[in-house]
Amino acid sequence: MKTATFDYHLLKKFIAQRPASPRDSSKLLVYSKSTLRVEHRKFSDLPNLLQPGDVLVLNESKVIPARLETREGREVFLAKEIKSPPTPLYKRGEKNVWECLVRGGKYFQIGSTFEIAESFTGDVLEILENGERVIRFHSKNFTKDLEKFGATPLPPYIHSPAKKVPQYQTIYAKKSGSVAAPTAGLHFTPRIFKKLKRRGVQVEKITLHVGLGTFAPVKAEKIEDHNMHSEFFTLSEKVAKRLNSYKKEDRRIIAVGSTSCRVLESCADAHGKLHAKTGETDIFIFPGCKFKFIDAMLTNFHLPKSTLIMLVAAFVGREKILELYEIAKKENYRFFSFGDTMLLL
Repeated sequence: MKTATFDYHLLKKFIAQRPASPRDSSKLLVYSKSTLRVEHRKFSDLPNLLQPGDVLVLNESKVIPARLETREGREVFLAKEIKSPPTPLYKRGEKNVWECLVRGGKYFQIGSTFEIAESFTGDVLEILENGERVIRFHSKNFTKDLEKFGATPLPPYIHSPAKKVPQYQTIYAKKSGSVAAPTAGLHFTPRIFKKLKRRGVQVEKITLHVGLGTFAPVKAEKIEDHNMHSEFFTLSEKVAKRLNSYKKEDRRIIAVGSTSCRVLESCADAHGKLHAKTGETDIFIFPGCKFKFIDAMLTNFHLPKSTLIMLVAAFVGREKILELYEIAKKENYRFFSFGDTMLLL
């Protein structure tokens, strides 16, 4: 299947530069696969669009301030924490070792060191084939220093002069590790959760730390030749057990975002049963793949030729997702991370 068939044209005016205010005032395109009906609603309508007993699965990963600037003015971008180091250059389980993008590569050779601050330094351990650096950071309190010196890692299509952008975080974010937000969750507010509870909708949470590869366009001519990135995730024993129970009761499982979808589909066996896991997933879902666990999906409008639009296309069909995107443009929906969303049933 050719990557070019997942391309579409989008004018800059459709790219959201800031979230809707309040968040749940964003637009919501609702599409039913069974009736083929398209509705245009507000995200605040979500609780009334769901049925009592429905189950929403959210990703509670928290975006870290992953952009760092050295004292010399060079940029280091934390792309992915290395949980299980692959080389003998550092110890297995060692903390604060990251794959990083760097600006000014000639200054980041193996063995070189740099300073973010007097007590916050890094040394380059390895240069990967893609040019990324494996960097070990030294800090008495890495999390605290990251909050102090780091900046919010906004996508390149969002232009903000602010160093910290609190809107680029779900209100339920809890476990730090993502370098990009699980954007489908940005629309939720305390008011929405209260209404969902009254409606009888169950909410469950998993964790997947979103990496840069999630938003990167597929460069291979055929999508089958794409080398999929991997991301760290956790599905706990308790959550897996509850979700399996809900599934037996024929309750709809609704993945909030592609990240939640990838965790659930990574952990489901051929019989549609979930198994608790912690580790890395490089699952690539595209048209032709069969979904084993989820029944519906909440998702934003994604970049052309990205693995995200391919995942959504696997759920509703390539031609249909492109048709829905054209409908969204006609209705002045806002696209990408701070944009509007869709409920696919």
